[in-house]
Amino acid sequence: MMFTKLLHSPNRRLALLAPATCYVPDAFRHAETDHKRHDILLREMQKLRGAIYLKDGAIEPWQLTKDGCHKVEEDYDSWHLLLLGEKGQIIGCARYLHYENTVSFSEIGLDNSALGQSQDWGHKLRAGVDAELATARQQELAYVKVGGWALCETLRNTTEGLSIALATWGLAQLLGGCLGIATVTKRHSSSSILRKLGGRSLEANGIELPTYYDPEYKCEMEILRFDSRMPNPRYEEWVCQSRTGLLSIPVICGNGGTDRWNDYGATIGIANRRNYSLQLQTQSAS
Repeated sequence: MMFTKLLHSPNRRLALLAPATCYVPDAFRHAETDHKRHDILLREMQKLRGAIYLKDGAIEPWQLTKDGCHKVEEDYDSWHLLLLGEKGQIIGCARYLHYENTVSFSEIGLDNSALGQSQDWGHKLRAGVDAELATARQQELAYVKVGGWALCETLRNTTEGLSIALATWGLAQLLGGCLGIATVTKRHSSSSILRKLGGRSLEANGIELPTYYDPEYKCEMEILRFDSRMPNPRYEEWVCQSRTGLLSIPVICGNGGTDRWNDYGATIGIANRRNYSLQLQTQSAS
């Protein structure tokens, strides 16, 4: 299958950067603490994203650092899935930001989006997210925001973009399951890939939030929601493969250690730790 081929390809590899303040569960079999490597890979990822976004016209040169990095505050609290090329260079990436379900709408940062600032739709966006957060609390799930997707131009319209999305979905399951949200560009079919896997338009009181133009990134955007427990049945087997495969890829930690389950449990919450354990039991039995 596609994800299995990716994991065993000599020209493509996946790696995972752990958040700087997060401990990594033992189940990730190739986790290591390496501050220097973590910093180097994070900067390389930010350079790739900066180069791609700049060429797409999504950002201006002044939004990059002197060495070409596109840095956002969320980078330092997030997991990052990296797609590596034959020489170990980063050729694709995605960001996964894990929140406790007690997070507020304003803390997620969507109120600063173009839709959040809209007089007609801003209150509907808040209502839709608040409803999702209420469901996450009721069902003892984390809440997640994904984004920062970027892929080398030569790999567009290939299976690599779908592979990164599958890996993101698999990571969500491994970390205990979640309800999630993504502000996704329609450029390069990014939003259609997430929809293909099971993403849906965010709703407020039964009304779907519309596609909107984001003047910051100069493109059409959608705000999509997803439930990591409910991928499109057509891709469920591929998500399962990605979940299994992620346990064997390199995980680079920038702070702390790799064998600190109790500390990590505090990060993802007791309920999500239980969900994570159930995922591992299910994986071991399969």
